[in-house]
Amino acid sequence: MSFARKVENLVAKSVFDAPPSVSTVNMSTAALPISEQSRAENTLIAQALKRQDPSVLDSLIVQYQHRLLRYLLFLTGNREMAEDVFQETWMRVLIRGGQYNGSARFDTWLFTIARNLVIDLRRKRTMASLEAMSDNENDDRPFEMPSDDPSPFDMYQSRETGRRVAAALLTLEPLHREVLVLRFHEELSLEEIAQVTRAPLSTVKSRLYRGMAALKPRIAEADQKEGA
Repeated sequence: MSFARKVENLVAKSVFDAPPSVSTVNMSTAALPISEQSRAENTLIAQALKRQDPSVLDSLIVQYQHRLLRYLLFLTGNREMAEDVFQETWMRVLIRGGQYNGSARFDTWLFTIARNLVIDLRRKRTMASLEAMSDNENDDRPFEMPSDDPSPFDMYQSRETGRRVAAALLTLEPLHREVLVLRFHEELSLEEIAQVTRAPLSTVKSRLYRGMAALKPRIAEADQKEGA
């Protein structure tokens, strides 16, 4: 089966329904400390992509398919577009895998490819990039997240309100929604998010602050309607 056909089959099956899998790369480095394991895994992935090792490519798709499609669904707000970009992203990994040098986490590099493809597709379809969407970031307020105040994502974990959180996320400005998904769903650091979005760290913090501020009342409103 061709690589392209494998990716198409993954999209045809709802990737959210499949159980998570452990890649061969993960298993080969499982005994190392976390920081060393991450570096070793990145190096192994980079070497495998350079030689276009089909078994490692397959394992990467299995390991990251759920996260990638979820990110694209939240980023685009459109399943058809998300699935198109999902397939194209893996084709780019196959073709341009030699460009990955292992200095950054693979998922950061993967999300960067996907994001750039979304921007390119939006330019073609609407002549407007993701960055051109309204963000209103001219705000000098400091970034402060109260440590004793649970985030909407903490609420999701404890009260199982994932559907309402997801629905509320889709009502946010795309750039704010993206940062929230990368930070809380994908657990990227602020520095890694800045790398994916090619935005200054201060901008990432502003988007996260604004996104959180906008998300909480929308979830509270959804909770009230649910209880009404």
